[in-house]
Amino acid sequence: MKGSIFEVTFRRLLPRLEYRRAIWAIMHRLCRLPWKILHEGVWYEKRGPEVSAKSKRTRTARMIKELRKLGYRVAGEPLAAGNPA
Repeated sequence: MKGSIFEVTFRRLLPRLEYRRAIWAIMHRLCRLPWKILHEGVWYEKRGPEVSAKSKRTRTARMIKELRKLGYRVAGEPLAAGNPA
């Protein structure tokens, strides 16, 4: 699936392994995942580029809320990349 941690891992493995071996490595990881969840009781947390952007927005909102709670006046807009504060 595009944007998942498995795609990132596949792209990282592909130069070192041939295509078939990279696919098998990803399949192995996908098979281990439910086993780990069921047998060890681990919570599955989705990771990857699409999730990172969402978590960054969530973290930013939480930090702004905390600063406002401490009495700071904060504008919610991020600075431009080339504009130093």
